[in-house]
Amino acid sequence: MHNGLMIEVADLVKDYASYRALHNLTFTVRRGEIVGLLGRNGAGKSSTMRILSCFMPATSGQARVAGYDVFSQADEVRRRIGYMPENNPLYHDMRVREYLKYRARLKGLSRRQSRGRVDAVMEQCSLTEVSRKLIGHLSKGYKQRVGLADALVHDPELIILDEPTIGLDPNQIRIVRSLIKSLAEQHTVLLSTHILPEVEMTCTRVLIMEQGQILADDTPENLQNHMNPEGQVRAEIAGPYEQLSQWLADWPSIAGYELVPGEGEYFLVSLTPKPGMDIRAEVFGYCQANGWMLRELSRARFSLEDIFVQVTGPKREEEY
Repeated sequence: MHNGLMIEVADLVKDYASYRALHNLTFTVRRGEIVGLLGRNGAGKSSTMRILSCFMPATSGQARVAGYDVFSQADEVRRRIGYMPENNPLYHDMRVREYLKYRARLKGLSRRQSRGRVDAVMEQCSLTEVSRKLIGHLSKGYKQRVGLADALVHDPELIILDEPTIGLDPNQIRIVRSLIKSLAEQHTVLLSTHILPEVEMTCTRVLIMEQGQILADDTPENLQNHMNPEGQVRAEIAGPYEQLSQWLADWPSIAGYELVPGEGEYFLVSLTPKPGMDIRAEVFGYCQANGWMLRELSRARFSLEDIFVQVTGPKREEEY
């Protein structure tokens, strides 16, 4: 497969009757990445995932997984993909272990292979203690883990997860999140979500989708830097006003500053570094050298929510 790409999508279009869900969608995912497809409901995330997992054909364009075409080589693609759809459909009248063995056999594993893989994924997804329970009797969190185990049972190279934590409580979300992060050691993961912290805490890269197009594609850190290239630094320093203002006025590493009285002897200092400079260590060193108390030193961060609103525009904010 050329240059380590797991997913290659070029000019993908999907039309439903009079509605165009995907407009010339183009992106790539490298092996070993955890990529978050982030967008409001109706942005085209599920359509993208269904096409990549061979559930649905595109109207036009190209999509390849592990170098195989999802349209003309669908069987090869299916072997390499584990797909967990939103509200994953499970057989509620089967027991966990029995269901996973059945799924492993369906996915082409031999009896012996399926036994070993079922044990491995039950261990990985912490399902061993419920292996004999009926799926219908499990909590939503456990059902979600059964869905993940099902997606993993044939040891696929790529795992596609559609809204993997929807409807879970905070504890269950933490468990599923750490499980997803652990998958990246052996697999590539593409997950769709409209929950912003999900992407921030789980993904190495973010694709922001809106109306069937990708508006931004970068790491969460780089998106931060685009929003705030100077990376405003804030500090609370207790020192003599004249010396403080003299130091700031003469400091070549900064493009600007604000100095205002804070609590007691402290001054609140806002610094705008020159592009590409991280001045926090210098601030600390200068305060230490002068015997000034430094109570806070932080770089302003934008949340993914701020970035999302800036990229997609503030309309229909209440939906995500």
